Amino acid sequence: MARLATHAESGETPMLERTRFREALPRDAADQAEVFHHAVMEGASSRYTLSQREAWSAALPRTAEAWMARQTLYPTLVAECDGHCVGFCERDANDGRIETLYVWPAITRQGVGSRLLELSLEALLAAGHARVLIDASLMLAPALEARGWTRLAEETVERFGESLPRVRLAFDRA
Repeated sequence: MARLATHAESGETPMLERTRFREALPRDAADQAEVFHHAVMEGASSRYTLSQREAWSAALPRTAEAWMARQTLYPTLVAECDGHCVGFCERDANDGRIETLYVWPAITRQGVGSRLLELSLEALLAAGHARVLIDASLMLAPALEARGWTRLAEETVERFGESLPRVRLAFDRA
């Protein structure tokens, strides 16, 4: 995937206005693999060590086939800009969970992740879930808490011998 210019660099319309949100298609899978890899390796660098990020990134193959398989397991909303998936949010419709939320690092803090989460949360609540859960990274958890999510627990998961801290949060229907 080509490097995406930030709004400040491009002088163009803000990213959110140029982004279309839709359900994932098989053609998005290769971009999803790249978004995941770069979001973990670059986007999480301030809160996780290199060895933690390498283990986290290796937990899911960097192949289109792996991400196409995930699309069959989890309804996936993608953010598309300039013909590419630049972010995505997987949801577990059976359990009322946000499974993953990743955005290309160069466009974080421009509303794309917030909109992906908002639309996915709406879908889960509309499906009858009174509570939606997420296991959030140390990068994401503070932003979710600021938006009304409740911290339930802190936990550590192991990936390839590395311990990765994360935070379990819940959003309760008002």
